[in-house]
Formats: sequence, C-alpha cells, structure tokens
Amino acid sequence: MTRIDFYILPDTTLEARLDFACRLAETIQGKGYRLHLHAEDEAMALDLDDRLWTFRPDAYVPHALLDSEMADSVPVTIGWEGPPPTAVNIQAMLNLHPGIPEWFSRFERVAEIINQHQNVLTAKRECWQTYKDRGYPVKAHQLRGQGSHS
Repeated sequence: MTRIDFYILPDTTLEARLDFACRLAETIQGKGYRLHLHAEDEAMALDLDDRLWTFRPDAYVPHALLDSEMADSVPVTIGWEGPPPTAVNIQAMLNLHPGIPEWFSRFERVAEIINQHQNVLTAKRECWQTYKDRGYPVKAHQLRGQGSHS
C-alpha cells in the first residue's frame, strides 16, 4: 500500500514550498528512488525545471519534463497532466498539485508539501482527509526554519 508523507513547512510563501520541493527531490533521488514531480500546471512545471538547476550551487538533480525524450533515462520527471508511463518504473511521487491525482496509488511513496499559505492549507487538509478516509498510512513531518527567510 502506498505510504503518504506530509511535510509541513512554517513558511507562508509558495517560493519556500517549491524550494523545499527541490531539496526533497534531491534527497529522494539520492536514496536511489525514481521520482515524479506532479505540478499544478505547466507554469509550475517549468519553474521546477529551472529551480532544480539553481536551488543550490553544488546540487545536481538529473531531471526532465515528462514530454521530453530524456524522461525515460533520468531519475526525476516533472509533469502536470497525466501520469508517467507505466513502463518507466517510478517509485515515488511528490504531489504539488492541489488535488490528488487518481493514479497516485501506483507509487510506493507519495510526498505532499504543506506550507502556511491559505490556499495550500485548505487544499492539503482535504487531501489528508481523503487519504485517511481511504485507509492509507499518513505521516506528518513538522519542519522548522528550513525554508528561505523573507
């Protein structure tokens, strides 16, 4: 059964949420998992694509947009519409979309990032309840002072 982890940030900005998503992607990929970042829309996907190159000067997270010819050969994919092809064995998903994609249960692990932005809080509370109602194991990780200070 898919394990769900919620990472709860003290920050209010969407910037901090996306920066943490990059750090989490680096950690997950570093542990040997293939990861899919599910963005809210194309603009967020393109932003994540750029951020994964620049979020830390010494970081390198091999990644590609899902519709790229490199998507099959990199450990991290980014998309916003449908799921990655099942032929590509991806074990984890980082869901940055307000809702839960109907295909989330194909992954071993799903990560959700909550920050103190009202729209995110409202959407992710509903996601938490939906996962719990469906019987999925859900764990919260309270993070302190790890985001950007603005």
